[in-house]
Amino acid sequence: MADRRPAGVEVARLAGVSQKTVSRVVNGEPHVSADVRDRVLRAAEELGYRPNPAARALLTGRNRRVGVVWSGRDLYGPAQGLVALEHAARARGYSISLTAAGPSGDVTAAVESLLAQGVDGVLIDEPVDDHPLLRHPAPVPVLTTGHGPDVEGHDWVAAVGAAVRHLLGLGHRTVHHVGGPVDWWTSRDRARGWREALLDAGREVPEPLTGDWTAASGYRAGVRLLDDPTVTAVFCANDEMAIGLVRAWVEAGRRVPQDLSVVGLDDIPAAEFVNPPLTTIRQDFQLAADLALTRLVDRIEGRDAPPRPTRSVPSLVVRGSTAPPS
Repeated sequence: MADRRPAGVEVARLAGVSQKTVSRVVNGEPHVSADVRDRVLRAAEELGYRPNPAARALLTGRNRRVGVVWSGRDLYGPAQGLVALEHAARARGYSISLTAAGPSGDVTAAVESLLAQGVDGVLIDEPVDDHPLLRHPAPVPVLTTGHGPDVEGHDWVAAVGAAVRHLLGLGHRTVHHVGGPVDWWTSRDRARGWREALLDAGREVPEPLTGDWTAASGYRAGVRLLDDPTVTAVFCANDEMAIGLVRAWVEAGRRVPQDLSVVGLDDIPAAEFVNPPLTTIRQDFQLAADLALTRLVDRIEGRDAPPRPTRSVPSLVVRGSTAPPS
């Protein structure tokens, strides 16, 4: 005969609490003291207790599962964001169901697919500008990442402004920009930080170029900038585009950073090891994921919205790709 699965009543007996208290601890409900929560968790671990998800869903009306609509882009940033979301969900006792909006960007179909799986809430990854699901009541809470202090932990305007001031402080007269797709909020926030920093310094604001986050698009932008003799510094909205841009200039016989200073964003693992090592803005993917999951779980569990947090300003990591102009 197979070993019998330990029951919640046995955890309650060993911890010296009621079965209801065990249920509240397992479901992550508030108003349980730290001492009681610790006793219950220790007893559960000692007995090898695992709550029955189906039974818990019947009792609470929740499956403790969050749906994530992913853009489907094979990029470092979104991939790291998904990993961070999974860690954040697991830490809160939730699991993740993932679906891709696909090339057509059919967010409604993706959300309906998740709702059919019984998710308690949905996070929509970028790009979503304005969608009916965000403006009208849905069967479950729906949030979109990448925009607003409720779900975005980074102050990109301040961070990019610091990068632009770094380049101006080295003696560059202005800074060109290779941005991401215009339908991404984070892309627009980074462009705004670049533009406002130049205007605040009284410098010319060049016409920005638009990439698609890939190194290939950065390479194409670099080729276009080669013909402009006034270009001495560029801020790229992510590291992949920055690496592609550097490749275009090096292939043309130009030197980085002597002829061109370049700043990226994300601080991907390769940024430190390319030649020259890339100056970049370091992004904390877990910070944004924790904030987004906390906000969504608060709505799922009916808690009042917490005070809006102070957004973190990502740090500038100065390496060998920036220098005074020749």
